[in-house]
Amino acid sequence: MNFVDEVEIELQSGKGGDGCVSFLRERYRPKGGPDGGDGGRGGSVLIRADEQLTTLLDHRYTHRYQAENGLPGMGRDRYGSAGKDLTLRVPVGTLIFDQQNGQLLKDMDTTDTELVAAQGGKGGRGNIHFKSSANQSPRKAEAGESGQFLKLRLELKLLADVGVVGFPNVGKSTLVSRLSRARPKIADYPFTTLVPTLGMVSLGDQDSFVMADVPGLIEGAHTGAGLGHRFLRHVERCQVLVHLISWEMGEPADPDLLIQRFETIEEEMRLFDPQLAAKPRLVGIAKLDLSEVRQLNQAVSDRLGARHLPVVSLSAVNGEGLDQLLHEIRKLIRS
Repeated sequence: MNFVDEVEIELQSGKGGDGCVSFLRERYRPKGGPDGGDGGRGGSVLIRADEQLTTLLDHRYTHRYQAENGLPGMGRDRYGSAGKDLTLRVPVGTLIFDQQNGQLLKDMDTTDTELVAAQGGKGGRGNIHFKSSANQSPRKAEAGESGQFLKLRLELKLLADVGVVGFPNVGKSTLVSRLSRARPKIADYPFTTLVPTLGMVSLGDQDSFVMADVPGLIEGAHTGAGLGHRFLRHVERCQVLVHLISWEMGEPADPDLLIQRFETIEEEMRLFDPQLAAKPRLVGIAKLDLSEVRQLNQAVSDRLGARHLPVVSLSAVNGEGLDQLLHEIRKLIRS
């Protein structure tokens, strides 16, 4: 699995170069005076949001990053070269935390957002700066400042307008693949989807939204059961939630089963973050192409509708109900 959404890294910015103690010595200027130059600035470590990235995989295997040190100053008032800055790229939606105190340093929520995470040390001044009427030949220079050392935790929360949640195998991946160009893995066993899938859904008239299939939700997910709260965090940024429920092969055609599944996932999200329960949502009764689902459809729709939730019956296989689903999503996004 190449999807990585949480890593810990260490950053070390560059040390500033030392100032130089030097004196001008030329044939016709035996007392030319001090000419020691300043040391160069140490390189900084920057973090930049890149829309081309979707995972923190690059930082799983490389945990420590160090920028270049500045070079020392030289005679003839020559400055040392500055150390090169080091820029780390992370996906848009990455949260950067100080690992020691847990403080949020930056939310990289837009493309090209940048954080100077570790500032390079200043270069030391050469002895040319310490000449005075009382000290014509200073033998003093400053040492360069040390760089900063930081331990950070990077946490990715995918940016999507609409999140599709529900038990495994209810058709989340199939729905995202039908509405967008995303092509997630689809099969008839639990946890087929191990990676959140993002797809761009077009509504026409240059109107579109990003839909995410959020995997791994079962009873106990908020405590880590199944794929656990690892993926629940990706729901937090969604503007609208589509909660899919469906009948499974081999089960009795009992509407209570679908209602129970709905309530289980709703409770898991509430326990993970009470604010999730307040997000605009609609319920999708999936797999309407199956006769058993058609048999259950009216009873389940009535019971969920009584909770003042929009309910859409649909089939991602034959396309039934998808236009109505998009219509309801558009209303919730614009409300």
